[in-house]
Parts: sequence; C-alpha cells; structure tokens
Amino acid sequence: VISDRLIKHIDNSGIAGIEELQLDIELGKPELQININRESARRYGISTAQIGSAIRTSVFGKEVSKYKVGEDEYPIVVRLDEKFRNNIGSLMNQKITFRNPINGRLVQVPISSVASIEYSTTYNAIRRINSERVITISSNILKGYNANEINADLQNLMEDYDLPVGYNYAFTGEQQQQSEDTAFLNNAFLIALFCIFIILVTQFNSIISPFIIIISVLFSTIGVLIGYVLTGQEFSILMSGVGLISLAGIVVNNAIVLVDYINLLIKNKRESLGFEDMSDLDRADVLKCIITGGATRLRPVLLTAITTVLGLIPLAIGFNFNFFGFVAEADSFNIKAEMGKHFFLGGDNTAMWGPMGWTIIYGMIFATFLTLVVVPVMYWLAYRAKTRMGRAFSKK
Repeated sequence: VISDRLIKHIDNSGIAGIEELQLDIELGKPELQININRESARRYGISTAQIGSAIRTSVFGKEVSKYKVGEDEYPIVVRLDEKFRNNIGSLMNQKITFRNPINGRLVQVPISSVASIEYSTTYNAIRRINSERVITISSNILKGYNANEINADLQNLMEDYDLPVGYNYAFTGEQQQQSEDTAFLNNAFLIALFCIFIILVTQFNSIISPFIIIISVLFSTIGVLIGYVLTGQEFSILMSGVGLISLAGIVVNNAIVLVDYINLLIKNKRESLGFEDMSDLDRADVLKCIITGGATRLRPVLLTAITTVLGLIPLAIGFNFNFFGFVAEADSFNIKAEMGKHFFLGGDNTAMWGPMGWTIIYGMIFATFLTLVVVPVMYWLAYRAKTRMGRAFSKK
C-alpha cells in the first residue's frame, strides 16, 4: 500500500523522463495458509516440523534413495500422485505416521485434526537487503533525458514526503553504482597525485617545482568540464574518471619538461655568474630564463599535445575501418562503395571508450595552454615569493 501511494505521488509530481514506475514484486498472489493448532498438536505428540515435512514431501517430493544403471545414477523421489497433491482435501486428510514415545505404538494422525487452512493473498517473493525487507521501485528513462537530473528531482520530491514510522527509503541501482564508482575513482585520483608528487619531490629535490606541476594537473580538469559543457556531452562517471586519471600522467610530462628546462637555464646562469643560490640572481635574468625556457619548449609541448589529441580522436569518435577486408575486396571502379562497406563511425565500443577519449582530448587541449602560459607565470610568482621571504628573514 505504501509503495502504491509513493508511485502515485511520483506520477502526480510531473517529473519528466520517467517511462513507467514498476515494483519488483507481484502483489495479490493467491496463497493457502496452513494454521497449526499447537495445543492439539502437543496433545497428539506431533511437532510442527513433522507437519511441514509431510506437506512438503507430498507437494514437492523427497529424495529417499538413488537408482544406479551402469555409471549413471537416478534419484528416487517419493511424492503424492498429481491428482492427490493438487487436491487440498487429500493433502489435509493425509495421515502422519509416527511412533508414540510413551507406549511405543505406531500412531496415525490426519493433518486436518491439528491444522486448518485459510485463503489469502501475498507477494510473489520477499526480498531483503541486510536482513531488512525491501521493495524496489524502478523505471526506464525516456530518450533525451538524463538519469542524474531525474534522480535529483526525485530527491527533492522525497524530502517533503512523510513515510510511516519504521519505513525509510534509499536510492539504489544506477545511482548507487555511480556513487561507489565516484568514491573509488576519487581515491584512485588522489593516490595517483600523491605518488606523482612524492616522485617529483625526490627528483627535483624541491617542493616548489613539484607543487607547480601538480597544480597544472588539477587545473587541467577545468578544461575537461568546459569541454563537456560546450559540446553538451554526457559525463560518464566510470570512463570519464579513468580518463581524468590518465590525463594526470600525460599533463605531468609536459610540465616536467618545461620546469626542468627552466631550472637548467637558471642553474647555468647562476654558475656562470658564480652565485650559490637562485635568489642571488637579478630578477631580469630569472625572467629571461623563464621566457627562454617557454620559447624553447614550445615545439615539444605542442607536438606532444597534437599527437596525443590526434591519436585519441579515432577512439573518441569510434573510427572503424576494416583495412584487410577493404584490400581483399577492393574494386578499382567503385572505391567509394567499397569504403562504405568497410568504414563506419560509432558502435558499441564508442559508448564505453568514447567518454575516456574525449576527457583526455579536452583536458589535453586546455593543459597545453596551462603548460605554456600558467606554469611559467606560477614559476615566476613562486620565485618572487621565495625571494621576498628570503629578504624578510635576512633582515631579521
């Protein structure tokens, strides 16, 4: 009854995109209850287990032995004949035979003398989660609508819905799976960033340079979100999350190349002037090293970005080309028709791998701008902050 009321409440709310709400159980299934009179059963010396076993054996049968023919074994099942097991009177009038523990005599007691029947209705199944009974309400999503947006509307709707005491609700299915995937990918992304940061600290023997590189990775995720917003594509939690983790490793390479070369130029400049620390250099010399490093590494960074983006486009758009079939069946007079037979875009694989490809493409395009512009700027700001702090401490 509560589930029916909730379905009517959702239907009347006017939330678009829901095809048809359905329950995972069937209501109103006929049921025959056998109620045991426990006082009568104790008087005859019959247990409820004996009554239940007798009825189960009559209806479903009981394996009592096996019949072997050669190497094959066949079960021997004792069961009432079909005309008797489908007759309620025959089931209730069957006798339970047992030995009386008081006098040792065999006693036969009909089930109808210790039990009665009652007709009712029930569910076709009882489902439980963590030992609690549950009823699941589900629906398909109409084409053109987003499941996350519909779930958000349902959450807002359920905030004002009063459930009876002892009842609660939870969003499961796709929503629950997305939450679990999101938690897993967030942990994986943070662990990946931490491992990258530790490796960079050991290699650069510094905190500032690895920090600048890690910040560029975090900023590259902005490009992913901008790309999805501008193109109107749906964000896949699982594969787009995998793409973000992959993007972190790719973006780091370009930032490492640029920062390491700037450090090399500053080191050479410092050694040529005989200075022991970078803060001793003139600001103009440091700025010139940063500009020179960015100009020198412009081509490697652009080539890395372009080759990565071009290499992922076939995966993102679902480019399929049967080259060997095209060569084997090529007709020099009708090349266009042959191309149509062996070339197509899309497919089932695109729905899975496409989001990962587009995530890396959007992030890589935005990260290229970050590497060439934001990273040198952050390097310059970090240098200025370091020199100011050094001068402040030296005055003290």
